[in-house]
Amino acid sequence: MPARSVERWLPTFRPLAAARGLTEQLVGRIAADITGGRLPPGSKLPTEKEMMAATGVSRTVVREAVACLRADGLVVVRQGVGAFVAADVRRPFRIEVDELDSLREALDVMELRAGVEIEAAGLAAERHNGAQLKKIAEAYRRIEDALGRGESAVDEDFSFHCSIADATGNAQFKRFLDYLGRFIIPRQSIRKSLTRIEDQRAYLKRIQNEHMEILDAIRAGAAAAARTAMRRHLVDSRKRYQKLAAEIGDGPAATAAPS
Repeated sequence: MPARSVERWLPTFRPLAAARGLTEQLVGRIAADITGGRLPPGSKLPTEKEMMAATGVSRTVVREAVACLRADGLVVVRQGVGAFVAADVRRPFRIEVDELDSLREALDVMELRAGVEIEAAGLAAERHNGAQLKKIAEAYRRIEDALGRGESAVDEDFSFHCSIADATGNAQFKRFLDYLGRFIIPRQSIRKSLTRIEDQRAYLKRIQNEHMEILDAIRAGAAAAARTAMRRHLVDSRKRYQKLAAEIGDGPAATAAPS
């Protein structure tokens, strides 16, 4: 049975703007058409040259996009024949970085994190070994050092949370945080919203105090206290971002959670 060919061509295959990553744009467009049914299973994608001509991007961008779609299970590549929409398409779970430009979207991710990280803190308290506890403590100290240098400690904060996930002994917790990446710590919004240096420092100091409570509970092997401390940290952080969202008019999420 001959492969089904893409209608010539869907709106997907039109020039791309350079406002963000071209590969990401092309992947997003094709993935949306596949999962939306506009590119049905078995459909043959345009050739590299055809996609390059239609979208105005380089061969490298096209190849990277097809590789990403293949990795997500949306496309299969037949050597010497071309790329085809997979027969069994399942939309992969993904959070687009571009969707986290506002505090509203950051709040949604923080709510998602809570369901995972609260349990991770409890398991870390129950299961950690000496080396894992040392990593958590070192991550905490690196945050302190970064704050002392007047930095926002985004990477250090992320490392602290990842070290707790590691201490669960369950690799899936760390994999989930790795997937979310460093944008789970939306400090950039703080810099935009808190203009006075002293306000930023006070805010970051409060967060670090919460980190200490989490570390102390894990060190003591107190699972319930660790869960409580992590819940307090994430809920209080979410409230702080809510308040900022309301102050700068950043969408309806400002009233989405309890105060």
